[in-house]
Amino acid sequence: MANSATMEEFEALLNESLATETPREGSVVKGKIIAIEAGHAIIDVGYKMEGRVEIKEFANPGEHPEIEVGDEVEVFLRAAENIRGEAVISREMARREEAWDRLEKAYSEDKRVEGAVVGRVKGGFTVDLGGAVAFLPGSQVDVRPVRDAGPLMGLKQPFQLLKMDRRRGNIVVSRRAILEESRAEQRAEVISRLEKGDNIKGIVKNITDYGAFVDLGGVDGLVHVTDMAWHRVNHPSEIINIGDNIEVQVIKINKETHRISLGIKQLEQDPWETVETKFPLESVHTGNVTNITDYGAFVELAPGIEGLVHVSEMSWTKKNVHPGKIVSTSQEVEVMILEIDSAKRRISLGLKQTIRNPWEAFSESRGHGTEIEGEVKNITEFGLFIGLDGDIDGMVHLSDLSWDQRGEDAIKNYKKGDVVKASVLEVDVEKERISLSIKALKEDTFSKAIARVKRGAIITVTVTKIDDNGINVDYKGTKSFIRRADLSRDRSEQRPERFSLGDMVDVRVMNVDNKTRRLGLSIKAREIAEEKEAVEQFGSSDSGASLGDILGAALKGGDR
Repeated sequence: MANSATMEEFEALLNESLATETPREGSVVKGKIIAIEAGHAIIDVGYKMEGRVEIKEFANPGEHPEIEVGDEVEVFLRAAENIRGEAVISREMARREEAWDRLEKAYSEDKRVEGAVVGRVKGGFTVDLGGAVAFLPGSQVDVRPVRDAGPLMGLKQPFQLLKMDRRRGNIVVSRRAILEESRAEQRAEVISRLEKGDNIKGIVKNITDYGAFVDLGGVDGLVHVTDMAWHRVNHPSEIINIGDNIEVQVIKINKETHRISLGIKQLEQDPWETVETKFPLESVHTGNVTNITDYGAFVELAPGIEGLVHVSEMSWTKKNVHPGKIVSTSQEVEVMILEIDSAKRRISLGLKQTIRNPWEAFSESRGHGTEIEGEVKNITEFGLFIGLDGDIDGMVHLSDLSWDQRGEDAIKNYKKGDVVKASVLEVDVEKERISLSIKALKEDTFSKAIARVKRGAIITVTVTKIDDNGINVDYKGTKSFIRRADLSRDRSEQRPERFSLGDMVDVRVMNVDNKTRRLGLSIKAREIAEEKEAVEQFGSSDSGASLGDILGAALKGGDR
């Protein structure tokens, strides 16, 4: 019984020994290099098993293998024996298995791994991570697109593992993540040394419409276009170029967001500090028009010093006109300093103030009563506008067109382009108005004619026109109309046709209307007045005498 137990124990120990010492196919085993021949390393993997591996499998990409007889190495046992009786082993597959174990641990611990770019594939590159091959997408190579990847080939460097799938054999890595982290550390270090107001040198990396980015040695800062010069800059390329080494000043720095604002103009003296000394109020200076807007034009008086000529200060005579119709960009103009606000960095300029006020000049040279001649520029419902010297206009009101015609009728005698003469009535410089009169140059026939005519007077008029409603008459050039009802005391005689053109007729003045320049005349009123006067002198019709007798007596009395 004892011997039997001993044999069973011996068999169990033997099987355990065989299982332990015999390598399992499909696993990584340790072996010893026993010879190197014909480019192969002969490796003893134990249990009287030997295999051979190409020497190149022991080398890292781009390196020479460093192995010697006696070195212990790990290899992958693919098969225990081939047709030649040798073990089928692979150093490369062993390295791959070893690498996957190492990489999975690094991936779980979010650690960097070392590798080398070994080839280019569609969409990116292949990277050897010490036995395992990973994919490096083109977007993950650098923080900016890489045009030439040649210098990266074969260079050992750290990578960040983005994705791993051992079953499918997929590994995705990033070089960009490492660079960004490194740049962030470098940026934080540079920013920690910077302070507002520091002057520092940098290299212009990029230029945009709104400014330029400057590399300060690991961190970028922005020079906005408005901080490049004290004068107006339309585009940053007018001042700097990509690659320029320039000096800048730190204007603002945010150490949390790592944003840095830089300035170039701050390195020079602010020209606004001396603006009030250089440009006294009401002084005249020459400048160039830099920009034109709907509300005015900007004029550069000196580098960094611009003022605005408001549209209302551009011309004495051109009102409601776009500034672009008066001046043009880059034009040299003379302007007057009207107002300075250094705090707001504003200067108000005047263009028209450098030229004599044309209404002032006209007022000095042409006083009241002066005769002028000009072209009718415009005709409105209230009068004529006459062009005068100095590109200004004078107005003839409807009431100043004619002595005899109503304004609405008189204005029909004029058209644009007519050259007329007029007299100056008034010049209002402040309101920029000139009042003219055409009728003032002509004789006032009405006033002259009625100078001694009063209401109730008997005057002699001449018949000039006859119509159904009455007759038109003339008195010393003054026109009047006698209505049909006023042609006679007797209704039977109120007939216009009983008069002839050129007849001289005595009439009574009923009223004198200076406003309408008309005389109210009546033959009927004259006859009634004559009858009344005759009755008073020669008796009453009530005493038995007939009206004919009384008038006859009055006529005889008039003959005496």
